[in-house]
Amino acid sequence: MAAAIRIKGVLSPVVTPFKADYAPDTERFVKQCKWLISQNVGLACFGTNSEANSLSVAERVELLEALVAAGIDPGRMMPGTGCCALSDSVKLTAHAVKLGCAGALMLPPFYYKGVPDEGLFRNYSEIIQRVGDSRLRIYLYHIPPVSQVAITLPLIERLIKAYPDTVVGLKDSSGDWNNTKAVLDNFAKTGFSVFPGSESFLLAGLRNGGSGCISATANVNPAAIDKLYTEWQNADADAQQDALNRVRSTFAKYPMIPALKAAVAHYAGDPAWGTTRPPLVELDAGQRAKLVDELTAIDFAMPGLQARR
Repeated sequence: MAAAIRIKGVLSPVVTPFKADYAPDTERFVKQCKWLISQNVGLACFGTNSEANSLSVAERVELLEALVAAGIDPGRMMPGTGCCALSDSVKLTAHAVKLGCAGALMLPPFYYKGVPDEGLFRNYSEIIQRVGDSRLRIYLYHIPPVSQVAITLPLIERLIKAYPDTVVGLKDSSGDWNNTKAVLDNFAKTGFSVFPGSESFLLAGLRNGGSGCISATANVNPAAIDKLYTEWQNADADAQQDALNRVRSTFAKYPMIPALKAAVAHYAGDPAWGTTRPPLVELDAGQRAKLVDELTAIDFAMPGLQARR
């Protein structure tokens, strides 16, 4: 199927559940993704908060196939396919296209630092050429606080010029609104899709031509984030943004991935969700209790989560 319509809205880099032996828990993963879809949130599975770089290529392939086999529309998916090894990126990207995914969210190869734009251009170009499928839609993934490898404005411009129907968007997880605004100002009017990497910038992004957001806390607060995406032109949009920021800032007090998993475990009544794969470590009992207390104080809830078990 061709990805004729660009994916928009709110997407979640879906947290990945693990069993006691650290194997991916496919059943819980599928159920979580179905709940997110029910909240009108798309799936950016195998993103940073999915512990993607702690997953093998084979594990990502199997999990993505499980979602499609479970009847989840691949048109709502933008899986992460960018790896340090070119061949791994090609395999994961080709697999996502074959399954009909709306796009591929693609990190730059991030192990080597200080690489020139020319090297990054060659990496993306080679992936596009080797996949060789007109259905491919790439969303660049700019997250320099983690990757330490930036996707610059000149690189974006060069990729769009060379592959205008393939390189169609970017997730900006720089945490720097000035950078997001620069990408929007330079490329949004051409149809290039820009997704801030936090709902804290959702309203500002939409007011400047953004396409939505791809946010860690969409794992736990999906409906409220989607509500602002839908109602951003309403009179209460700023108040909605403030409410989202309160939830975001609560989770930001803790290591994000363990905190997200602790919240899912608590509100689903399913302690197994708290497991992280090494080298990450789950929140301790004191941290979990404090997080729940802080969320309760702001009337936070995850409606429908227990029902999806």
